[in-house]
Amino acid sequence: MIQGPALTWAHRNAQREARLTRIATRATLIVACAITFCIYGPVVWLAVLSVSADPLAGLPGPFTTQWYRGLFSDQRWLEPLERSLEIALMVSALCMITAAAVGRVLPRMQRGVGVLLAAFLAPLVVPGVVIGLDIFIFYKMFLGFKMGTWSLVLVHFIWAFPFALIGMLVVSNRFDVRLLEAAADLGAGPWRRFWDIECPLLAAGVITAGMFGFLLSLTELPRSIFVFGHTQTLPLFTWAEATSRGSHIPLIYCLNSLIAAVSVVMSILCVRLLGRRPQGA
Repeated sequence: MIQGPALTWAHRNAQREARLTRIATRATLIVACAITFCIYGPVVWLAVLSVSADPLAGLPGPFTTQWYRGLFSDQRWLEPLERSLEIALMVSALCMITAAAVGRVLPRMQRGVGVLLAAFLAPLVVPGVVIGLDIFIFYKMFLGFKMGTWSLVLVHFIWAFPFALIGMLVVSNRFDVRLLEAAADLGAGPWRRFWDIECPLLAAGVITAGMFGFLLSLTELPRSIFVFGHTQTLPLFTWAEATSRGSHIPLIYCLNSLIAAVSVVMSILCVRLLGRRPQGA
């Protein structure tokens, strides 16, 4: 039994560790709040200015909905929105299929996992303009392919797939392969094991992969600039309007506020899906 000076030293050491833990927790919270403010502060400010009478002044108020009424009375952005939705849906489907296929295999591999994972995640560290320019040079100049919808789908998929794969791996790494072994012992075939066991438990990862693909494609700009051809997506349209000489307040402030709201909601849904543990896992 600890007595005397040893007990006093242990008590002081415990108090010091508790103080350091409190300091570290508070510092982490402060840094997290600062990062959150830097990320979402401009988004919130843009939304506030979108309902201000004079947003170009940079100060909020008096508040009005006239810019949103002007946005919905202007039909020019509807066609680019349709193109963006079509491309985003195709990218989403590709991300769901490929992320599910790769994400199921990687955790079960014995060798080469690190090399393959690094190759799949490489687009995250390559600048977007570099990828867009590379695709343009290789397919347009060397192979003579026409730029348009298919090239946008390709560059959007290259950008979105790493995020989709990460979301899938978060779920697939929690998957217990012993469930498949038990099902095989009970006589279940490969298709039955996949449909009845893997699909329900990996559904959150597959859905998250599709949502990442859709969201990142819907808001993609730097890679699209080089390969869009005659196909104009919504980000390309708003970028062109923002760089024109006219001040298109409804299109710049209101439209981007709506896009930001959709992006935040979908991001929150992705995080909630990845954080939820399915029953039976």
